[in-house]
Amino acid sequence: MQFPFQLARDREFDCVGFGTNAVDYLIEVPEYPVFNSKVELNKYTQAAGGEVATTMVGLQRLGMKTAYVGRFGDDPAGSFGLKSLSDEGVNIDHAEQVAGASTQIAFIVIDARNGERTVIWKRDAKLAYAEANAPIDLVDRASVLHLTPHDVKAATAMARAAREAGALVSIDVDNIFEGIEDLLPLVDVFIASAEFPARLLGITDHREALPEMMRRYGCKIAGVTLGAAGSLLYCDGEFIKTPGYDVPGGCKDTTGAGDAYRVGMIYGAMMGSSIEEAAKFANGVAALKCRSLGARTSLPNRSELSDFISSNIKTDLSHRSTM
Repeated sequence: MQFPFQLARDREFDCVGFGTNAVDYLIEVPEYPVFNSKVELNKYTQAAGGEVATTMVGLQRLGMKTAYVGRFGDDPAGSFGLKSLSDEGVNIDHAEQVAGASTQIAFIVIDARNGERTVIWKRDAKLAYAEANAPIDLVDRASVLHLTPHDVKAATAMARAAREAGALVSIDVDNIFEGIEDLLPLVDVFIASAEFPARLLGITDHREALPEMMRRYGCKIAGVTLGAAGSLLYCDGEFIKTPGYDVPGGCKDTTGAGDAYRVGMIYGAMMGSSIEEAAKFANGVAALKCRSLGARTSLPNRSELSDFISSNIKTDLSHRSTM
């Protein structure tokens, strides 16, 4: 099935990202600690993360032209986060460090047995964008706007400007924020975490929830990421179920796997792939990301992704259904 939209081409940026960045402190433990206990860690590391910033890095590694809009604190973590983007070639002309603010951080506890993680995070209120601060002039230079809804009014202004400029709007969402009902009708590609539809709609069955999301908000594609099980997408009255891939060498860390999935979907759309092919790219990027600690550490380049998909072609079982 082909994507139900035409992307604007030959723009300065393939994708502009608006939303979260973070500096992650990743702590691997032999097993997740029980309450009121002590456990010796295996190892720890500091790494750049954040949903949208990570997605821009992933797209850049796949040869896309990207720009990131977001705020960091004026602390060492902020300088580290900004440099992590510029080193990858992501345009940061519209990113900034806010005086007196602390960069968003996350302490992430990773269970070494399976790579599953628990995230403990904090975002300084000084990093928030007001609607008036949203750089809406940037979106007419992009084919795709990818965002998170943490600053809902600013995100809505960006999405509205993107629609007016003929850019596609993609969202990464796992929590409900006040005012999100104004933003969602402006979204074309609505891919959420597995738990989000129940929070938003009160519907736990994904095959009921995704058509309802499309009916209510008018998105062109609705979907959920399902971890190791892959993903489920809904478009034009059909479901596209795509299984996940085994992580080469075993899963070390699932941090940022959802962000990686969006990388593959946007990349597939930009490459003119079918939805089924894009979902394979998305699950492939997510699997490769899980090879090591950190949201971005093992994000693949284009040849790595191509080789990985080709090597797994015999086990690729993507399928469509209407029920």
